[in-house]
Amino acid sequence: QQQQQRRLHEDAASMSSEEFEKLHEAYGAVSAELGSRCQQMAGRSGDQKRFIREIDEKVEEANEILDGMEKELRNAPSSFRNQMNIKIRSYRKDVIKLQRDARNANTGYGAHSDFKYTVHGAENEQSSHLSSQRALLLQGTDSLARASQSVDRSQRIAAETDQIGSEIIEELGEQREQLERSKDRVSPH
Repeated sequence: QQQQQRRLHEDAASMSSEEFEKLHEAYGAVSAELGSRCQQMAGRSGDQKRFIREIDEKVEEANEILDGMEKELRNAPSSFRNQMNIKIRSYRKDVIKLQRDARNANTGYGAHSDFKYTVHGAENEQSSHLSSQRALLLQGTDSLARASQSVDRSQRIAAETDQIGSEIIEELGEQREQLERSKDRVSPH
């Protein structure tokens, strides 16, 4: 939990919006509490409906915080906005998985060992980071390929235009010579 909160804080520290940072920290706290509730529910056989209700409330709170984070990101620099939108999607998936696991645990189908993994989400976050880096690399490669193709097309068009221009100049030169010869024949000396 401390590692996840530290990572959340490091991510938020790079953002200029204090409100975003506050929301990011609030999400870390709610996420940790949500994971704790799920673990408590997994270890108990008593009033699980109360735990489910509490988990649903925490899920709603987490989603409201994530909505607020997305709203704050609208004013952020695009490079940061893209990176954090990927993280927010990852956080939403974690919240949905926690809620689903809690409900499955209530019906006896859950995998209780998944709670710790989902809460900490370190591997998921690293995977998301690698995916976002891979996506950015592919996007950059595609952009470079399109730019190269555009440059090639421009060079071909320039070469064709140069060729056409040379042919026109040559043809105009021939027409000038013809006109001068015609003029010489028509005009008396």
